[in-house]
Amino acid sequence: MVDTMDTMDTMDRLGGTAAFFHELRRLFMDRIAYGGWDNCYRLANHAIELVVTGDVGPRVIRLAPRHGQNLFKEFPQMMGKTGGGEWRIYGGHRLWHSPEAKPRTYFPDNLPVQVTAIKNGLRTLQMVESATGIQKQMEITLDPAKPHVKVVHRLTNRNQWAVAFAPWALSVMAPGGVEILPQAPFAPHETTLLPARPLVLWPYTNMADRRWTWGERFIRLRQDPKAKKPQKVGLALQDGWAAYVLKGTAFIKRFTHVPNAAYPDFGCSFETFTNADMLEIESLGPLAAVEPGKAVQHVEHWFVFEGVKVGATDASIQKAMAPLIEQSGKMMGG
Repeated sequence: MVDTMDTMDTMDRLGGTAAFFHELRRLFMDRIAYGGWDNCYRLANHAIELVVTGDVGPRVIRLAPRHGQNLFKEFPQMMGKTGGGEWRIYGGHRLWHSPEAKPRTYFPDNLPVQVTAIKNGLRTLQMVESATGIQKQMEITLDPAKPHVKVVHRLTNRNQWAVAFAPWALSVMAPGGVEILPQAPFAPHETTLLPARPLVLWPYTNMADRRWTWGERFIRLRQDPKAKKPQKVGLALQDGWAAYVLKGTAFIKRFTHVPNAAYPDFGCSFETFTNADMLEIESLGPLAAVEPGKAVQHVEHWFVFEGVKVGATDASIQKAMAPLIEQSGKMMGG
């Protein structure tokens, strides 16, 4: 067990300091200082690395090709900060509960989390949110040989009554890339009478904004540091994947869309948001009335591929993405 709040007890259970750090090495995990925080955990294999915070969270602050650029956004003015009642975005990947509301959704994750070593990774557990009675947890595992991360998001209701919510996993991507979302397969009018899926707009969504490209096969959203106005849409993303390509490196997020399930925000299993600072790739689980002491969970699979050129047409995107989606599916199955 690797516990940022009680390291000495952890060492004792493992038989002393040597055993403690041997366990870290066996799990290709190092306890490091990162971004101004003293207690972070780096997981790495030959292809990719990620950093999980221990002083705040639960949060993954870094995901990158080995020794490469961080695909996640970091907010320098917030890095290394702890404590206080103000919610900070920090950057990286976080866990929320939906539907979005203030102040409920924005309960700060500024305190230390309990970090426990598990097979091929770690578990990070937040203290119960005093304002909501909900407890957040992530289990993050890295494949020893593949560029594949599995993240299990878990929300537990610690109240004495049932609460309705949905797990909501948000990855804050570094600026300058382009997001790719699959459209439902095209079908001519004569072959179908039913709609493909909902497309949900927010009051500030401008479909004429030049960052959007509404293709027949793909939707593209470009992150532009010069564009000041935010944009957001939601989808029932039945294909269960989204991608972000930044300087030739592709991040693919895969998740399960549950057919006929009740999702937040008029049926969204996926949402995306961008402003001048970043772009968020967000997947959601179904809404559920969670009984006291019970939990809901939502699983994402992350993949990182280098040397990816997507181009600007549906055909070029299909050519680039199809083999990556096939590869990532095999990694999940293997």
